[in-house]
Amino acid sequence: MPAVTAARVTVIPAKKDRLPINVLSNEARKLRVAAYARVSTNNEEQLTSYEAQVDYYTRYIQSKDEWQFVEVYTDEGISATNTKKRDGFNRMVADALAGKIDLIITKSISRFARNTVDTLTTVRKLKEKGIEVFFEKENIRTLDGKGELLITIMSSLAQEESRSISENVTWGQRKRFADGKVSLPYRRFLGYEKGPDGLPVIVESEAVIIRLIYRLFLYGKSPSAIATYLTDEGIPTPGGKKVWRAKVVESILTNEKYKGDALLQKKFTVDFLTKKQKVNEGEVPQYYVTNSHPAIIEPELFDLVQYELKTRKTDGRFTSCLHPFSGRIICGECGGIYGSKVWHSNTENRSLVWQCNEKYRGQHCSTPHLTEDEIKAAFLAAFNIVLGNRDEIIEAYEEVIAALTDTADLDAEQETLENESEVVLGLIQKIISENAQTAMDQEEYNRRYDAYSERFEAARKRLAEIAELRQERNAKKTRIRLFMENMNNHQELVQSFDEELWYSTVDYVTVYEDKRLVFTFRDGRQIEITAELWRAA
Repeated sequence: MPAVTAARVTVIPAKKDRLPINVLSNEARKLRVAAYARVSTNNEEQLTSYEAQVDYYTRYIQSKDEWQFVEVYTDEGISATNTKKRDGFNRMVADALAGKIDLIITKSISRFARNTVDTLTTVRKLKEKGIEVFFEKENIRTLDGKGELLITIMSSLAQEESRSISENVTWGQRKRFADGKVSLPYRRFLGYEKGPDGLPVIVESEAVIIRLIYRLFLYGKSPSAIATYLTDEGIPTPGGKKVWRAKVVESILTNEKYKGDALLQKKFTVDFLTKKQKVNEGEVPQYYVTNSHPAIIEPELFDLVQYELKTRKTDGRFTSCLHPFSGRIICGECGGIYGSKVWHSNTENRSLVWQCNEKYRGQHCSTPHLTEDEIKAAFLAAFNIVLGNRDEIIEAYEEVIAALTDTADLDAEQETLENESEVVLGLIQKIISENAQTAMDQEEYNRRYDAYSERFEAARKRLAEIAELRQERNAKKTRIRLFMENMNNHQELVQSFDEELWYSTVDYVTVYEDKRLVFTFRDGRQIEITAELWRAA
């Protein structure tokens, strides 16, 4: 029997510079090579790095005779944690899959993607088409046998780096919040710019617009009517657009930063990869900073606007308010709103009158119609009566303001209720803990738990009522102050109708039979005007 020859294995090493399959089929063709460069911020240092990357790869690829330069695909000044908004990256992948690229060179995995899923998905997609990606820093070639394992490891590390950076940024933001440091999105925030010390400073040319918005609202105009007015006046929006929206106006009216305060961390990032944000509903701490920067709107005026916003939503009288009398004249019989009507529109006797809208809905009100001249004359008569009693009114209002300012009763009740809430909450937590650790009688547990819960809810409900009462008192006090300022600005009897005076002093007018009008002013004072009085005026 012949001797058995031992098997011998000869290892044929892989080619160091393995070419993609689609290139091997045509050795004469040059390798089509592209590069990808990206920076994640817009600061000057990063942009220099970005330009250097583009120049380096362009020169490097063009210096190789066996390579054909395709393009340096780029993305500048954006987040690196996903590929959805990376136009240059997505265009490069599309070109490669379309057969225009054989090899892609990039600086590192972290420049390519910091999301493991994005990296592997893209690499595998390209690998299926025979397209190689070379990561210089890690010296990884994706068509190499060990490439995918190394990519998985390195990409995971890059993703953890991204998570760490995100968490550090978040921590830094929350530390600034806790320290009361305020930062605004100045490019889209009307009224402020970043000052030398990093804090907001007022831009007076823009602050004028903010004050106008607040004044128009307090005059009775709705956010939609204000938006129409600002658009017609050609005033640009915070974002530089021509057309204002009611939501933009309302956001300005409700933003506490205009009274010099700042509520920080209204939103927070849910996922560091997707950068998805949500409104903070108590998941993470918030910080309210008082007097954090100069105010454009007086705090009392801002609080009055918040009160007006809340009451108007339940009132329903102010809808568009495009005319000074819109929504302000009420039928004393049915409670309907007076609207404008054109009589004899096609004749020389054409006239504009105001009458109860409910008459057109089948309501037979006996209240009369009014012309604009009659309403204006009645207003002058009513306001001049107020001016005639100026000294008496000022003396009375000083007492009213003193009473409204004295909140000792509310303060004492609030302190008692807050202590009650804290104690009861502690009892609730204690009984829950006891029930979890020992076998309590469940009927007894439920009875005690329900009793504590009722006490807690009752205290919280009353605390909310006290907060509303404070807001109502403060709103009335501010209204009286503004009304007194208007009186002091008119030392003499008013001789002609002034639209701004009407807006700033009249809350509404109630019409009764025989053209008897009752003016309710913004301070709550009511003046009755008969037809004889306003005709005499």
